[in-house]
Amino acid sequence: MISNMGFLAFLRRDLRLINRRRGEVASPLIFFLMAATFVPLGITPDAELLKNIAPGIIWVMALLATLLSADSLFASDYQDGSLEQMLISPQLLVMPVLGKVTAHWLTTGLPLTLVSPLLGLLLSLPTAGYLPMMAGLAVGTGCLSLLAALGAALTVSLQKGSLLLTLIVMPLYMPIIIFGSATAQYSIEGLAWSGPLAILGAMLAVAIALCPLAIVSVLRLTTIN
Repeated sequence: MISNMGFLAFLRRDLRLINRRRGEVASPLIFFLMAATFVPLGITPDAELLKNIAPGIIWVMALLATLLSADSLFASDYQDGSLEQMLISPQLLVMPVLGKVTAHWLTTGLPLTLVSPLLGLLLSLPTAGYLPMMAGLAVGTGCLSLLAALGAALTVSLQKGSLLLTLIVMPLYMPIIIFGSATAQYSIEGLAWSGPLAILGAMLAVAIALCPLAIVSVLRLTTIN
């Protein structure tokens, strides 16, 4: 009961805080749209070529957009001292951390998933790839948020940790990008796309089980003197 209250309390709290800085929330979404829009201009407007690379491009843009917003996950709590107070409290911290990550996904991963069909249209993605792409992004961006939170915990005490955060978590993202783009690519090629999606689901389950524990441990090491 206490854990559930901690999860819901921090979820509501972070959603309220995010609502006060809507400009920062919109930045990853704007980047996602603009970066993908420039791809046809920089590579080729040929629809046949674009449809082959569209799933990978969309997933890479989703990754970069997630990293763009991850740096601030714990930054404001660290600066005002509330993060340290939370860490020294006797309550179970896994659920509050999971609440914060869920708020990040609701304001980053979910919007990216919802606007992805527009990017698919811009990149000439075949109609068969839309549903698998959205399903893969809905699951995969959850993994992206959890891993981004782990990187943010490692760099929260640094003045400029954005570049270091990227270097830390980028190798962990590779399997997610591979199976995420494969979900849409399999559908385009007429293959069963449930396999890559199931692997993404397994990755998300493992990340939900392990990442909050790792985040709490890392925050204790990096913020409590």
